[in-house]
Amino acid sequence: MTTGRLEAFSDGVFAIIITVMVLELKVPVGDGPAALRPLVPALAAYVVSFVYVGIYWDNHHHLFQAADRVTGGVLWANLHLLFWLSLVPLVTEWVGQHHAAPWPAAAYGVVLLLSAVAYWVLQGVLVAACGGRDSTLGRAIGSDLKGRVSVLANVAAVALAFVRPWLADAVYVAVALAWLVPDRRISRQLAGSGAGHGDR
Repeated sequence: MTTGRLEAFSDGVFAIIITVMVLELKVPVGDGPAALRPLVPALAAYVVSFVYVGIYWDNHHHLFQAADRVTGGVLWANLHLLFWLSLVPLVTEWVGQHHAAPWPAAAYGVVLLLSAVAYWVLQGVLVAACGGRDSTLGRAIGSDLKGRVSVLANVAAVALAFVRPWLADAVYVAVALAWLVPDRRISRQLAGSGAGHGDR
């Protein structure tokens, strides 16, 4: 199986996740700027979640740019990732409605943590399917230090949610900002090997 069908399905799920999140935003009550004030926590949660989903979509695209085949294990690992990401709208709305409460902040972190773990699993399964650590994809991913640090940061944030929810929120934002810096590992490896799928 080629990667095209999996990518098309995944892109559709990413788009639905973002659509559900924006549909959960409430229309302001009133016609002035003051009417937006009660919506600030929900809007902030939406922005952070939108960035996270966008980061996963972007990295998912680059991950499969270097892949040349898909196995059954890759399909299930990909579904595993999409499952956790599909819960992002739920925890986003919960945090938006109860931004100072520990349990929503912790639940948000758990979903981000399990999404990160699922992505790490997907990477491993895909590398194995494409020839192991000596493959183009395997060499591009390397030790994935930033991914490992992100997982540890999310674990810490879940614990911090029960101490100071705003500290957990700060960690979530910091991790998102770290991933906004473009990761060129796969692009550099593809450029050096001449591999890849056209101009994707």
